Amino acid sequence: MSKPQAATVTGLTKIYPVPMRRQKIVAVRDLSFEVVEGEVYGLLGPNGSGKSTTLKILLGLVSPTRGDCSIFGEESKDYRSHRHVGFLPENPYFYKFLTAFETLRFYGKMCGMSGRALDSRIDELLELVGMQDARDRRVGGYSKGMLQRIGLAQALVQNPRLLILDEPTAGVDPVGSRGIRDLILRLKEMGKTVLLTSHLLEQVQEVCDRVGIMARGEMVREGRLEDLVTVRGQTEYLVENAPAGLDAKIRALAEAEGGTFVAARKPQLTLESVFIEATSGKSK
Repeated sequence: MSKPQAATVTGLTKIYPVPMRRQKIVAVRDLSFEVVEGEVYGLLGPNGSGKSTTLKILLGLVSPTRGDCSIFGEESKDYRSHRHVGFLPENPYFYKFLTAFETLRFYGKMCGMSGRALDSRIDELLELVGMQDARDRRVGGYSKGMLQRIGLAQALVQNPRLLILDEPTAGVDPVGSRGIRDLILRLKEMGKTVLLTSHLLEQVQEVCDRVGIMARGEMVREGRLEDLVTVRGQTEYLVENAPAGLDAKIRALAEAEGGTFVAARKPQLTLESVFIEATSGKSK
């Protein structure tokens, strides 16, 4: 039985007119993809590829020129579908004079939460993002990494089924970036669905189940991460304590010579090389 679709984008096109000119900018062109419930989906692309426009349309912040978007079967332009969604923008803004606890309480009340249930949820989220020690510090004194973690906490305050993250590790140092990566994996273990954009391809390769690569407003490559980075037509054999001179009968020869056949696998490209090839307009 197939899993339900957390988010669906079908034939999406967004055209912006240029004021005072007889020109139009096509930000997104006939884009279609699906995010399956419970997976981490990475939407990649160079600057200007249409990633942010796609997220804004999916969140109901921008109206499409053509096409449809839905969240768990409900049209994304219907505000009621947003009750399932938590969103972290690339550069979240918080009131600098509030503490972490006060910030999360503010957003919790905006979501209709209150009382002990809200206070308990805030404690749970602060522990989840590793910010218990900074709960009473004013947000104005936070580092970029701390702000992103509080941003993740506020995106989770109403316990959404789908989490949309726009460049969640932008401007964060390697240690903080690693922490956010681990948090995304933990959210996946908790059953959350994550749709993210990122320029850190190595990190995407560590957390995503499937990836869509955009260029010039179009989807130019999409699929399971393992399939995208696999070199077709080649097989790689990994043999422990292997003797020299192995040939096509490597399995039998390895066993005969005292080696141990460990695995047969497809050699893989890095996601970065797939990304560059896909967005350069060149094909193999």
